[in-house]
Amino acid sequence: MILTETEILSANILIVDDQETYVALLEQLLSDSGYSRVSSTMNPQEVCALHTENHYDLILLDLQMPVMSGFQVMEGLTAGNHDGYLPVLVITAQPDHKLRALQAGAKDFISKPFDLLEVKTRIRNMLEVRLLYSKLENYNKVLEQTVRKRTGDLLNSNARLTLEIDERKVAEESLQHAFVEIRELKERLQAENVYLRQEVAREYNFGEVIGQSSALARLFSLVEQVAPMNATVLLLGETGTGKGVVARAIHSRSARKNKPLITVNCATLPANLVESELFGRERGAFTGSDGRQIGRFELADGGTIFLDEIGEMPLDLQCKLLRVVQDGEFERLGSPRTIKTDVRIIAATNRNLAEEVQNGRFREDLFYRLNVFPLTMPPLRHRMEDISLLVDHFIIKFNKKIGKRIESVSPEAATALQKYHWPGNVRELESVIERAVITSRGTTLQVLDRFYPCVKSVESDEQDVKILADLEQHHILQVLLKTGWRIDGKKGAALLLGLNPSTLRARMRKHGIVRSL
Repeated sequence: MILTETEILSANILIVDDQETYVALLEQLLSDSGYSRVSSTMNPQEVCALHTENHYDLILLDLQMPVMSGFQVMEGLTAGNHDGYLPVLVITAQPDHKLRALQAGAKDFISKPFDLLEVKTRIRNMLEVRLLYSKLENYNKVLEQTVRKRTGDLLNSNARLTLEIDERKVAEESLQHAFVEIRELKERLQAENVYLRQEVAREYNFGEVIGQSSALARLFSLVEQVAPMNATVLLLGETGTGKGVVARAIHSRSARKNKPLITVNCATLPANLVESELFGRERGAFTGSDGRQIGRFELADGGTIFLDEIGEMPLDLQCKLLRVVQDGEFERLGSPRTIKTDVRIIAATNRNLAEEVQNGRFREDLFYRLNVFPLTMPPLRHRMEDISLLVDHFIIKFNKKIGKRIESVSPEAATALQKYHWPGNVRELESVIERAVITSRGTTLQVLDRFYPCVKSVESDEQDVKILADLEQHHILQVLLKTGWRIDGKKGAALLLGLNPSTLRARMRKHGIVRSL
């Protein structure tokens, strides 16, 4: 059972919100997306009557409205609902309202302020389920009518018995196929809802990479080059430098941006559950597994999977991960059926994976598969000119969160922040600013933390530079070997590395890379 684009864009949609601004925004978003049957009301008391008259496929319902709340509207819709399906997607700015709305019968939720990409995706997903549900109902009605008619015909003509049986078998097979599709789509949506609830509950370290330093400029120049490609990206750098943010930036600039970005933190998953979280499991696959679970790779099909802290992955699972990276296939735990998946992989680590390979803690073949396009995140101590911009960004964030009105930074605080080494990088800076906003009185930021000298030695910095240089030399050499030492052209090493051929030759001279006969 297949939905056409015309059927989806012709869905009957009602927007219910007491704020004209949000109504206009949603109407414009749906119109720009091609939906042709969109209406709205700012009076929640009209919704039940409108739904009875128009039979909407989707109702975008704000929960917080005067006179009549969204929860009261849902009660009215439930009381007048005869087909057992409540086509409501709630709109709320209150996290605690989301679970309550889902328990009340809502099928999904979107958060204020809107993430337009998320809104479009959730509306599309819910409409597909609703329209498939409606098609299934129509198929059931047609089937019932057909069965009744054929039963009457059987009483009058035994000669048509065989034909009627064959027709019924075809109809039942079609219905079974439709049920399988509905069940699989329902399981996928349930799994995505669980994941999205986890994402809503998660507080990111910071919302974006802030700064104008040359180190960031170089980084984002490389991001712009690799994002449109389908290449695997390995993000390197210390904890707290924003590897997750860069992963989201790569996904949002790729051709997969309308598909999900699924994040897996390999360090936080229990060792005995890593495999089932990544690849899924069937009911009864192991003790305590009382239901089927869709894995993260299956959820990310068509999109991007971000494997954070990849260096923490158990060695025995690295072989299975290598198979997914190479062949795009895996099996759920407890199932012999091979599942194909099309995902782009972005991995991140704060470890030196080359060193981990030498010490036998990371597979060499997996390292080379992941290390197609390495990007190194600059630590905060290497972009100190960005600190003032980051401080301003976090002050605005925590003013809003805590309800303060910090407008400036004291000279003493600014000096202390600039002189500190920041071993915890931007994540540590964010925590310091949050504490300072809480404890500051008046409109000037006062930092009470006492920063102790933690400056790395010159030898340590030189060692860092040497390690990075060795990684670059090794990576260039591997790509040259892969291309048969071809530098120019579509299949040349320069294109794979994202460099001009002249730049690549200069770096080969710098590292002393010479083709051996």
